[in-house]
Parts: sequence; C-alpha cells; structure tokens
Amino acid sequence: MIGIEETRVLLALLNGGEQRTLDEIVTDFNSKFGNRNAFNACCSLSMLLENKQLLKPHQRLVAFAILHQSYSSQQPSTNPYISFLLKAACDEEADKVERAFILQLLGAAGASDSKEFIKQSAADYIKSFDPSSLVFPQFEQLQQQYSDKVYPEPYKCLLKNASVKNVISDPDLSLGCDANSPEFDLQMGAKSMIGSGDRDEMISGLLQNLSLEGLGPRWMRPVPPRLPVQDGELVWLNPDNSHELLWDFGMCADTSRGAAVKDLIAKALKGALAPAQQEQVFLELANDPKLVYHCGLTPRKLPELVENNPLIAVEVLIKLMNSAEIAEYFTVLVNMDMSLHSMEVVNRLTQAVELPTEFVHMYITNCISSCENIKDKYMQNRLVRLVCVFLQSLIRNKIINVQDLFIEVQAFCIEFSRIREAAGVE
Repeated sequence: MIGIEETRVLLALLNGGEQRTLDEIVTDFNSKFGNRNAFNACCSLSMLLENKQLLKPHQRLVAFAILHQSYSSQQPSTNPYISFLLKAACDEEADKVERAFILQLLGAAGASDSKEFIKQSAADYIKSFDPSSLVFPQFEQLQQQYSDKVYPEPYKCLLKNASVKNVISDPDLSLGCDANSPEFDLQMGAKSMIGSGDRDEMISGLLQNLSLEGLGPRWMRPVPPRLPVQDGELVWLNPDNSHELLWDFGMCADTSRGAAVKDLIAKALKGALAPAQQEQVFLELANDPKLVYHCGLTPRKLPELVENNPLIAVEVLIKLMNSAEIAEYFTVLVNMDMSLHSMEVVNRLTQAVELPTEFVHMYITNCISSCENIKDKYMQNRLVRLVCVFLQSLIRNKIINVQDLFIEVQAFCIEFSRIREAAGVE
C-alpha cells in the first residue's frame, strides 16, 4: 500500500509519541504525505489499529490522532474514518485511556478550547489520565450524535471470516500479559524474538509486502463441460487438399562452368596461365559475360592479375565496364606500381573501350612521377623508354590531347631528352 520511504516516515511519526506533541506529529504528517498520499497512509494505520498487539499505547494514540486530525480542516462528513473511531471509542476490551482519548478527539470537532489536549505528547496524556471522572457513552448514543458523519457499512464478503490471519498471538506468552506492558518486552527480549527495532521491522514488512486482511481461501471453480462436436468441425484431422506440383527447372543445372572460371582466375592470380587455359577463360566469358561477377576477382586482387596475366586482366576489365565497381578497379590500377604489364593493360584498354579522361591523365602523371623517383639508373632508363613509347602510342591513336598535359610532358621530355632521343621519340 505504501513504499519503503513512506513506511519509514510513518514509523518515525508513531515512535515520536513519547517526546513530541500530538499537534506537531499531525502537522508533520500533513506536510510529508500531503493530500494525495495521506489516504493510503491512513488506511495503513487503520489496519495496524485493528490488531491491539502490534502498536504500543502511545503509538496507538498517535495513530488515532492522525486519523481524526488529518481531516479536521475539511468538513466533518468527509472523514472516512468516523465510523472506525466510533467503534474504537465504544470497544469495551480496549484500554480506557484509549477510549477516552478518542472521545476527546470526537468532541474536539468544532470546539477550539477542547483542542488543548493534543498539544501534549501521547506519553504525557497517558500519565495524566484520570478515569474516575469519565463516563463512556453507548455506541447507539454516539451513532445518533454523529449520524450525519457516519458512512454506511460497506459490503463485506462472506468468505472474509474464513481467511487465515497473518498476525497471530504468541502461544508461549501468558494470557494475562499485556502486549503493551514492560513485562511483554522483557519476556520477548529474553527469548530473543522481538525488540523495538524488530517490532518496527515487522510492521514495515507488513505494510510493504502484505496486508492485514489475512490469507483467504482459493475460489475453486468446476471445470466447464465440453461442448458437443459439430459436423465439419474436425475436417483438419483428415484434410482433403488438391495441390498442384510446381517443377523447379533450375534443379540439377550445370554449375561447373562458373566453377571452372573461378578456379582458373584463382590460378591466374598466382602465376601465368597456359595458352589453353587462357583460351578457356576467354571462351567462358564470351559465352556468359555475367560469369565475371562470380569469378572471385576483387579490386584488391587486380594488381596480381595484371602482373601475372595482363591479357586476362584486360578481358575482365572490359566485361566489368558497366558494373558499379569499375571505379574501384580504376583506382587500384592507377595507384599500382608502374610496370610493362600495367602499361600494356592500360594501352589495350584505351584501344578497346573509352576510358575516363581523368583516369588516363592520372595514370600518365603516375608514370612520370615513377620515372623521376626511381634511383636505379638502369631501371630508370628502361622505364623512361617504356613511358615514351606509351605516350607516343596514346598520341598517335588520339587517345589524349597533348595540350591537356603539355606542361608535364614538356618537363618530362626536357629532363630525359637524352633517353628520349635514343628512343627515337619526336
């Protein structure tokens, strides 16, 4: 009904009845719980008050004061615990000090001078109580006096009295021992069963995890009878379905052709293929150009294929010209180390298909840069001759316009003029 923090606050208020005044405790209760949570807290107090052994005398007086005074600022008829207070005031088994306290609470409604008694602590009220001058009225008399404030009796379930209470008396204690007397605490302390802290822990557990209404019996219901079986209801037991079979024409298809090309490309990445093997690759790709997408070649593996089998690399790149990955293949090709095979691949591609101008210019720039950065003079002379022949072929076939690369080509020719003249390039 209430949470852990609210339970701690409520127990602290109940335990403050020995030092603090009742007026202070009620004010503290209203400030900490407010209008929204006050009802749940009051319901918890009413359940604790139903069992006379759970709370000590001063704690019970604090609880009764909270039940009454928390609704004192409103109309008296709006207090839902008036009926509960009337029954507690007329309970002959309860202590007289408790009954007298409740009667004063009920009589204090609307009388400001009679509210002075709540400005003392519950413990002081018990010490100064004099039962000799007090006459307890009957329940009918009080009910007639507060008839406009008493709520009608709520509906009670017939099985409520059949429930097992979850708070029972200890059979080891003598019947004449009051649960709120010091002797009760001494006996329980000697048995190491309950103390002040254990009592608060027990009450806290009841408020958070259980209720004080007890454990009721399970409502046993008979198994409903089975409905009669209708005609056609059990058709699913013997289904009568006429399904048409669909033949999979792709079943048992010959997939060895694609596997053969994949195997040959894997070998071509490691070394040069035999002429017969090269012809087989060309034939397979000519019969089914889509095999190039399943042959196992990726842009990362292209430099190996160019160096080992440049003719196959040219054929594969021609078949991949319409693919979305052709730009990645061109990027790898332009950034790989310049060699005779790479220039041969680019030269054959320029004659077979139309290459992007940016790619051709970038490849020529890479070739010139490679010639300038090489340290070995013999290899430098050889590469310069290859680049010159390569440029001459591109210019003759009108693949490039010299004006677009005039500055770079002119600087290259001036720097390597001796090698250019030996190669016979104009």
